[in-house]
Amino acid sequence: MVNIMKTVTICGSMRFEKEMQKIAFDLETKYGFNVLQCIYGNENITEPEKENIVKAHYKKIDLSDAVYIIDINSYIGQSVRNEMDYAIKNGKEIIFHSSFSDNI
Repeated sequence: MVNIMKTVTICGSMRFEKEMQKIAFDLETKYGFNVLQCIYGNENITEPEKENIVKAHYKKIDLSDAVYIIDINSYIGQSVRNEMDYAIKNGKEIIFHSSFSDNI
């Protein structure tokens, strides 16, 4: 087992919610990552609640060493692109699932 102990924020489309949960579990249990994720499974949220979730997600990126991009089938939506841009501007490493997934 590799003991990386990086803190990463999972970034990906909620269409991959189930996959992200499994990936987060694998990253923590098999690779020693500390995973901060934004998976709530609640589609009936108000606009103020959504704004709070987005602010919290960006704070998680601030606290992370890297962002872990869930790019299943090469899909990266605009929100994830914005999160990647923010992470890059703030000196965070970008890890793509498609590159790392051979190890999972």
